[in-house]
Amino acid sequence: MITLSPLRWGKPYESLDFKDVVHFDTGAPIARVGTVGGGIVGRDMRKSHLAREALLQFSTDDLIERCKKAAELFEKSDLSVGDSMQSVDDFVHQQSASTGLPEHMCRSNMAKNSFVLAHMGEILDCLTRGLDLSILSRGYGEEGRGVIVSYQVQTPVLGAVLPNNSPGVHTLWLPAVPLQIGLALKPGSQEPWTPYRMISAFIAAGIPAEAFSLYPGDHDVGGAIMTKTSRSMIFGSAQTLAHHAGNPRVQAHGPGFSKILLGDDVVDDWEDYLDLMVESVLSNSGRSCINCSGIWASRHTREIGEAIAKRIGPVDVRPPADDNAQLAAFTVPAMATGTHAMVQQDLAESGVTDLTAEYGEKLIERDHCAYLRPMVVLADSPDRQVASKEYMFPFVSVVQCPQSEMLKRIGPTLIGTVITRDGDLIKAAGNSTDIDRLNIGAIPTNRLNWLQPHEGNLIDFLFRSRAYQIAE
Repeated sequence: MITLSPLRWGKPYESLDFKDVVHFDTGAPIARVGTVGGGIVGRDMRKSHLAREALLQFSTDDLIERCKKAAELFEKSDLSVGDSMQSVDDFVHQQSASTGLPEHMCRSNMAKNSFVLAHMGEILDCLTRGLDLSILSRGYGEEGRGVIVSYQVQTPVLGAVLPNNSPGVHTLWLPAVPLQIGLALKPGSQEPWTPYRMISAFIAAGIPAEAFSLYPGDHDVGGAIMTKTSRSMIFGSAQTLAHHAGNPRVQAHGPGFSKILLGDDVVDDWEDYLDLMVESVLSNSGRSCINCSGIWASRHTREIGEAIAKRIGPVDVRPPADDNAQLAAFTVPAMATGTHAMVQQDLAESGVTDLTAEYGEKLIERDHCAYLRPMVVLADSPDRQVASKEYMFPFVSVVQCPQSEMLKRIGPTLIGTVITRDGDLIKAAGNSTDIDRLNIGAIPTNRLNWLQPHEGNLIDFLFRSRAYQIAE
């Protein structure tokens, strides 16, 4: 059984307390993880400036090249993780065993993280709009037009309280390293695998170990990271988002409420977009904020919902090693039973119809885990509560709404795929402040362009543009 120790600025720490990571289905321990308390985090953050100083010994171009090497190591090589050498297959098996994700989804998320590392140069070029990255290192420089520009770093390290639901979210903190900003991470209790393997890949690629800290532990560790770092990320529920709203020190990531809007000019041809809609709902077992939770149209909503239900309603539980497995387990059974109860309340509302009812029971309970099978519900109006819900399994509400009211009623929407050729609707969607990432045309919500910002530009979060003048 592998043992994972905390990492304090690159040095393993011998913990006195350990927690087991267990197999989602059998309950058998698969790893021992040493833990720390929030006090250790607080002490370590007094030296956080040293993490940035270590990275500043390398140019951003050099770090980008080392990220490319780390991408190759992360995805293809044996790496030292904890007290063991971990192969790629080991990583996939361990991650699947603790998170309940099917193994092919683990490999897919692994590829996403590797892709971002391998294309870090292009990504940063796009996020900075072509800025000479040495200006971020130095703090100022001449961009052109004879004017000095200045970007002041806001933190020596980026803190992050990491989730368990989908390993793909780790792409969001990876760019900190080539930006010469250290990392202080609290791994998810059931998904420590990606941050541990990623940090190992960084170090093996020649990036200073002193730039990295990993702090497994309880909630006080997450709290310490959030309060002791000047910039941090957290992943959680809508309540988490609300708690941190307006705090410039925190970038909070929660439910996406991502949606597909079918314009009146294309809705009669909705069958042409059925594959797109199914992929948007079902991919990654519906666990991601980029999965579609709402499909809005002015007509044909029952036909659309029934067609999606016919495709995803029969999806059933399969073993995690099965390449055809589409459902991830809830490793905490109470989360599945609680979610199922909330959905039943949604279905009790007038004007809401379960279009997947004929495909059997939705809640599948096991000794140590549970599953929720896909659901498609029909809402006859945006007024129905289910029209604004998102759950951590393949769940979508098909909402009937006049096109003229859609953009006024959709609410916060991380990914908005607007399928139309109507210029007025396209312009209105572009002006909608409720849509974060906007797709015009037939683009599944789960297909991201990594060269564009996701829920805010990380550059704007980590650096501040300011005036800077030098006397002649």
